[in-house]
Amino acid sequence: MKRGLTAVIMAAVAVSLSACGGSTAGSTAASSAVQTDAADAVSSETEAETEANEETQAAAEGKVTLAAAASLEYAFTEKLIPAFEAANPGITVEGTYDSSGKLQTQIESGLDADIFFSAATKQMTALNEEGYVREDTILNYLENKIVLIVPADSESSLSSFEDIPKAEMIAIGDPESVPVGQYSKEALTNLGIWDGIQDKVSLGTNVTEVLNWVAEGSADCGIVYATDAATTDRVRVVAEAPEGALKTPVVYPVALMKQTEGKDAAAQKFFDYITSDEGFEVFAEYGFADYRGK
Repeated sequence: MKRGLTAVIMAAVAVSLSACGGSTAGSTAASSAVQTDAADAVSSETEAETEANEETQAAAEGKVTLAAAASLEYAFTEKLIPAFEAANPGITVEGTYDSSGKLQTQIESGLDADIFFSAATKQMTALNEEGYVREDTILNYLENKIVLIVPADSESSLSSFEDIPKAEMIAIGDPESVPVGQYSKEALTNLGIWDGIQDKVSLGTNVTEVLNWVAEGSADCGIVYATDAATTDRVRVVAEAPEGALKTPVVYPVALMKQTEGKDAAAQKFFDYITSDEGFEVFAEYGFADYRGK
């Protein structure tokens, strides 16, 4: 490309010298002007090439920061992130996993997240309304279920959500900040159980904490996502939320954050991967259902 430009410059110099009738002073001035224009052209071309190279490099390298619900941690850390990084050696993905409510607060307080993957639409809607999210990228992606669990070695007679009042200690996510807690409260309220168990409820800060309390026997039972219950043999699922108990589907939306707009090719590449059919196959392995198109 530069050789072609050089040939054009040489031709221009020759024409200028000829036009000046061989005058030494005229030839020198013309040559100087052409050389200046040529230098400017080469400089512009170099700058354009540098910018193109930087853009190509940005697409191939970089760090992606992910803020995802705790119930998604295993799928990301065990399968999705390792597979993506292996296929894209210049890109690293750093994940923060917690309750969606806590992640919302952290983002509002300055968490540098490129992608937000929530376990409920409430937190995504709030961040979108506050201007943190690229609205055109929001995808209601995955669906989950809530289930009642007991310790694996428990001799508990609990066999349904309606039996929950029989338990002495009940582990539930905090409805104020934990989506699984919000779903639990909704189901138990619709079943007419919520108000009568308040003196027995222990509120967890995320679904993993609720799962661990039950696994350790610190609680007689608990309500978690079906996908979390499937990650350990230390708990036993005794029931799924009955039909009609939940009016709100357990939907997981994902989106790119506003800070990535127009500049973060690595984040876009990871987003495209996890929302592709290939990415969904991994989530399906962990028990999630496909909510796209519903």
